[in-house]
Amino acid sequence: MELFRRQGYHATGVNQVLAEAEAPRGSLYFHFPGGKQQLAAEAVEASGRQVAELLAAVLAEASGPREAVAAMMAHFAHALEESDFSRGCPVATVALEASADSPDVRSACDGAYGTWLVGLTAAFTGWGIPAARAEELAVIALSMLEGALLLCKVQRDVAALRTVGDQLADLLERVRAEQA
Repeated sequence: MELFRRQGYHATGVNQVLAEAEAPRGSLYFHFPGGKQQLAAEAVEASGRQVAELLAAVLAEASGPREAVAAMMAHFAHALEESDFSRGCPVATVALEASADSPDVRSACDGAYGTWLVGLTAAFTGWGIPAARAEELAVIALSMLEGALLLCKVQRDVAALRTVGDQLADLLERVRAEQA
């Protein structure tokens, strides 16, 4: 999972995966008969579950949008800085490279993003935002986060996450206040 997250699909070779895992070649094809595409799809699914669990925990603990957004952005900022800006979104790198070429990888990426959108929508609805509007805002929130993570990696600075976090929190609070 880490190799695909850090390097992407094309830069991650089967031999490198085997070396990192200290596994014999035969075990890869025994557990992943679909080869690299299956391995990448399953890595994306597992990474997607990890992020979904993180989002669920952050959203459940937060008292409202501002606190939730701040916690999410702080988590991703810390991960970027701790990895010297090599670890962004665990799905985006693979999605950008391989989703057009591999239906399995595209499906895994779509599934991960879909799960995150469902979680965000549920949280937003729980804050009193109507379901249809919450779905739209979840797409906006995820798009803002993905864009900010990319900018942070390129700029080697977490300022974009802070800016996006502030704007997203303001938007969510404004929409929530309109519903009250």
